[in-house]
Amino acid sequence: MSNSEILVKELADKYGRNRESLMPILQDVIEVRRYVTDEVLVSVAKELDLSAAEVFGTASFYSFIDTKEVGKYVIRLCKTIVCDMKGKDAIIGALESTLRIKVGQTTPDKKFTLFTTNCLGWCHKGPAMLINDEVYTELTPGKAIEIIENYMHK
Repeated sequence: MSNSEILVKELADKYGRNRESLMPILQDVIEVRRYVTDEVLVSVAKELDLSAAEVFGTASFYSFIDTKEVGKYVIRLCKTIVCDMKGKDAIIGALESTLRIKVGQTTPDKKFTLFTTNCLGWCHKGPAMLINDEVYTELTPGKAIEIIENYMHK
C-alpha cells in the first residue's frame, strides 16, 4: 500500500465511506499535504466506491482544493468586482513584483504560491486576501507587501 492509500484509508475510517465523506477527506488531505495528487483522488474514489470522474470533478470545482503542488504559503487574492474596484490590480502588481512570480505560479523556493480566487466573503472590507487560513482586508499595495515580507521571515 502506498502512503496515499494508507492516508485515504485512515481518513475513510474516520469519516466513513459514503458520498458525504468526500469533502471532509479531501479537506484533511489538504491539511496534511497542502494539495491532492491524482493518486490520492483515485484512492479516494476506490475507498468511497465513487467514480474517479466524480472525485476529480469535485476536487477541481473548489478553488481551495489544490490539485498541483503549492508553496508553504498560498496567497489567494479576491478577484470580485468589489475588490477590483478597490484596487485589486495594483495589489496583484505589488505581489507579483515582490515575489517575482505571476498569478498561478509558485516561487522557486516553494515558499509562496499566488492565486486569484472568487469571493472570500470580505467584500465589505476589500480588497481582501487569504494566506493559508489567515484573512487580510482593506489592502493597499504597501500593506500587501508588508504582510508578505513578514511571511518571508517566518
